[in-house]
Amino acid sequence: MEKKTGVMGILNITPDSFSDGGKFFDFKSAVEHGIAMFNAGADIIDIGGESTRPGSDPVSEEEELRRVIPVIEKLSAQSIPVSIDTYKSSVAEAGVIAGAVMINDISGLRFDDKMGFIAAKHDVLLTIMHIKGKPRDMQNDTSYYDLVGDVKQYLYESAELALKSGVKHDRIIIDPGIGFGKSYQQNLEIINRLKEFKALGFPILLGPSRKAFIGAVLDKVSAERMQGTTAACCMAAAYGADILRVHDVEEISQALRMTDYITGKMNLDEGR
Repeated sequence: MEKKTGVMGILNITPDSFSDGGKFFDFKSAVEHGIAMFNAGADIIDIGGESTRPGSDPVSEEEELRRVIPVIEKLSAQSIPVSIDTYKSSVAEAGVIAGAVMINDISGLRFDDKMGFIAAKHDVLLTIMHIKGKPRDMQNDTSYYDLVGDVKQYLYESAELALKSGVKHDRIIIDPGIGFGKSYQQNLEIINRLKEFKALGFPILLGPSRKAFIGAVLDKVSAERMQGTTAACCMAAAYGADILRVHDVEEISQALRMTDYITGKMNLDEGR
């Protein structure tokens, strides 16, 4: 039997993230929310200090470190697995030293050529994501010659960069990058064709939570997209996703657990 679908809880320590910007910007609320998500069923907490929503501006390394490092240290000290969500190798290394067990790089190692070496040096998990352009301009051009083929090729090349940097094959996770340089219809297509990414030979992480394509389909604002997110996550798990990155941990953990029983990833004896 396969393992259950993993749940990654989103912890944005930012004033401007698209869904929860400002809610967990101070240390106390960030730590409390991280603990709450872990207790609600998250397998790992993904901590980011820079918004990468469409049109967002970058923040300095110093500010990003100020936001995330104390929270990583606090949660890690309580044996809560933590991921550092950054495309800067210096921030990634500081996060790992503070206790993070995973680096989540939205650029797939393309924005900072030292990132792969940092992951290899510390032997941590490395998620490499597909993005077209940069957060500030990634939605300006969402044209592809072959959507799934182009994204797969990008992820293959990123994985090769990671391997050449010394990252072990079993430490690499791929993410097709829902919402990062894709139209609403393209996001739906990626989820529908997720099984095709299995050919790359790596676990798949997907982050559809509360994103604009769900709002476009259901005509809901970000805070009202949990039901749509749940549907997207369950379909993604059925089509091959190994980890789902979400805001609503408790609700989606339960939905994914049911999905895993239905698809045969888990049986009742294993899940109890």
